[in-house]
Amino acid sequence: MTTIKHILQKDVFLPTDERLISVASVTKAGKKKKASKTNFLCVAVTTEKPVQARIYQITKSEKSDVYKRKTAWMLRELKLLDGKDAKAETAELDLHFVEKSFKWVCSSPVDRDSFISCVWKLSQRYLMQKPRFEHVPEHLLEETILGVDAGKTEGPDGMSVVDEDYQAITAKEAEDLERLMSDCDYAISNAEDFTEKLSRDLSVLDGANIHSIMGSEHQVAELMKLLDDGIREATKVATRLGKYDKMLEKVKEQMETMKVKDTLIKVQNRNHETLMNELACLINQLDLAHTHVKALLEGDLVTPMGIYESTVAAAALQKCMTAEIHPALAKMQAVQEQQKRFTKYKAAFAKRVSHHLNNLFISQGNEFGETLSRHSVDLKLPPHHSSQRDLTPYAELIVWLKGADPSSFQQLSKVYTSSLSKLYDREIREFFEVAKQRMTKGDKKGATAMAVQPGHRPLGSSGSLNTPLDGRRRASSIQSLDSDSSRGSNQDLTRTKFDQIFEKVLSELEPLCLAEQDFCVKFFHLTLDPPSEDVTVMLDDQHKPEPEHLGDDDIWVPRSKPKTAAERQLNVEVRRMMGELFPSLEPELMGFIAYGDKLDSCNSMYMLVRMSQHVINAQDTGSFLSMTFASSLVHIKRNFDRFIQNMIRSIEDHRVAKSRKCGIVPFVNQFEDFAHQAEAIFHGSDRRADLDKAYSKLIKTIFQQLHRVAVEHQKTPQDVVLLENFHHLSATLSQLKITCLEKERKEARQKYQERLQSYVTAYLGRPLEKLNTFFEGIESKVAAGVKEDEVGYQLAYSKQELRKVIREYPGKEVKKGLESLCKKVGKHLCEEENLFQVVWHSMQDEFIKQYKHFEHLIEKCYPGSKIAIEITIEDILQFFSDIAQAH
Repeated sequence: MTTIKHILQKDVFLPTDERLISVASVTKAGKKKKASKTNFLCVAVTTEKPVQARIYQITKSEKSDVYKRKTAWMLRELKLLDGKDAKAETAELDLHFVEKSFKWVCSSPVDRDSFISCVWKLSQRYLMQKPRFEHVPEHLLEETILGVDAGKTEGPDGMSVVDEDYQAITAKEAEDLERLMSDCDYAISNAEDFTEKLSRDLSVLDGANIHSIMGSEHQVAELMKLLDDGIREATKVATRLGKYDKMLEKVKEQMETMKVKDTLIKVQNRNHETLMNELACLINQLDLAHTHVKALLEGDLVTPMGIYESTVAAAALQKCMTAEIHPALAKMQAVQEQQKRFTKYKAAFAKRVSHHLNNLFISQGNEFGETLSRHSVDLKLPPHHSSQRDLTPYAELIVWLKGADPSSFQQLSKVYTSSLSKLYDREIREFFEVAKQRMTKGDKKGATAMAVQPGHRPLGSSGSLNTPLDGRRRASSIQSLDSDSSRGSNQDLTRTKFDQIFEKVLSELEPLCLAEQDFCVKFFHLTLDPPSEDVTVMLDDQHKPEPEHLGDDDIWVPRSKPKTAAERQLNVEVRRMMGELFPSLEPELMGFIAYGDKLDSCNSMYMLVRMSQHVINAQDTGSFLSMTFASSLVHIKRNFDRFIQNMIRSIEDHRVAKSRKCGIVPFVNQFEDFAHQAEAIFHGSDRRADLDKAYSKLIKTIFQQLHRVAVEHQKTPQDVVLLENFHHLSATLSQLKITCLEKERKEARQKYQERLQSYVTAYLGRPLEKLNTFFEGIESKVAAGVKEDEVGYQLAYSKQELRKVIREYPGKEVKKGLESLCKKVGKHLCEEENLFQVVWHSMQDEFIKQYKHFEHLIEKCYPGSKIAIEITIEDILQFFSDIAQAH
């Protein structure tokens, strides 16, 4: 129990500045089940004066070692302590307090007696009105009074403890003790003699004391008389002190009663003050000024001052309705009546605001319905700044209405979108109609500005395409590129004009839609943050097209960082509202794209680059317009892919013209024009990867189909068809310097050289036929084992036979054969590619190579014979030069 007492003092009572006096382990009487908690009855006093004694019920859970206070009673609340039996030992104990009684069973009778004794002593010491103790042994009810028992004093726990006094001997006593010990040194060896000596001395001293007392009998009698007198006086003083004690007990009791009453008065005053403060705060929270009430019920919603006053009144009403009121105060009738009054004000004002804004939206939808007549010249969409400026003062009222009456707010949003959507629908339809008319009718002024310089061919609006876009201001100036031909200038002007108009359309749509979106976000408060001047439209976490749009892996799709579910829902709400305001925007834009593609399939390239620029440079990738542009970009990419596929199909379907020589195949020229135009359009664009893929598909198809055309063409040799077209392709790719086609350029160059060598070898043949046959025989003899210098001794290959063969090829005959070969080559080659000189020079080199081979064999096989071919290398060069000049 001592250990438990120490733990309780440290963990429970020390933090509250109390001292534990007694503790007893108890259980409630009558309980048979094993309790889940251990109970202790503790008696403790405060360490500060005035000292107050309390009785505590402490519990300890079986699952933890934590001691907790369950119940506390002031000692003065105890009216009766019943020990159940004063004679027999028992552990039962009943405590009767003012409000309730408790029956306990202590762990042992010793703990019970100790607890009863402690309560008795504390009540005798600190209480004026003491509790009654019944059925308690008398020996436990003995009060310990301070000062009565000389050998006791008050211990640290307020109880009486034995005072263990200690007094050191004086110096004189120490000196006498030393002298006695010096006189009796023999006591160490003979203790019996020492003891007898001390006994004799003690007898002598007793006798002396008795004689002294008997001699002072008279003095003793006087002393006893004085003591009797002192006792009588002490009795009188004690009687008087007893009276004083009784008087002081009454005063102490009265002082304690006054102290309790004073504490109650202070609590009452503090509660009254708190109540008044709460009521004052409640009145301030629920007080709505008369001017605000008037503004809510009769305020002017037309003038700026009236709108401002109504806005302030609505904010004050909202503040009153959302004030934090204690649940107990909210049950007051006055508070409930005031809340009902506020509800009526809110409903009336919400109805007034909704009706006024409803009429305002409808009137704006009708009054601001301008046509494009004044903007048709410049192809511009009419701005809506004035109507938005008129609605801006009502933004705070819309925010209030959104929180006060969500159904009215939703209805107003629908009225706004339905009224303005008719206006935007009419304007957008007229705008796209004017844009189509501008493309079909033409513009003389624009045509003059885009006129082609002599000797140059415009291949697209590269100037505007290559100019970097800065925000919403994009370049729209159209320039021409130089080219080697002036073919198709009218078509190029038409394409350039379409590109200019398409860029103008996108540039006009973007500010209109973004301005309307910014206005809707601010006016209808479509944000997660509180209303502020700077409203930023949040981005969506995923901007994926619909599943049917995912067929093209290389389609660019704008993406942003992941957002929360609330932000995603917000973006959906903004796009839904914009979709209701611009229901015809996407269909009209898709129709315009289809119209441009129908006019000319090449327009898909212009639209792909332009639309990509607008999508990539969009300031808000989560906006309705950006999503619309992204969806349109998917369709444009499909049109571009279809355009490339149609080109591939036309190449594969090409039919050979059998009535004339082949020359450069038409689809090779078409690829050249396409490449020049595409390079001008896609220069510096982010869609370069799409063009590179198209190049790869086209050039692969061209290589395959050129071999088919060469085989099918009957009038032009196969080698000529291939060498001319591969030469043209190689030159085109070298000029354009297309990085992704570098491998194909080298392959085209190699095929050209191979076909040139094949053609020269096949058609030059053996111009000196008999000489070729003669020397082939010599080479066969040498191969059979005949020595080179002995070949001349063979009859068929003698010197005479060699001279005979040489005389058959004079210079005149050689030149005549070369002239015939020149005519044949001229018939095969086309003038467009102008490869005659190249082919003729290759034949010249081949002829000289054969000539040198003949001379080498003559020198080896007929040494010293001085036999030589009649024509020289100079003659051969002169023959080829004269024929080339004549051609």
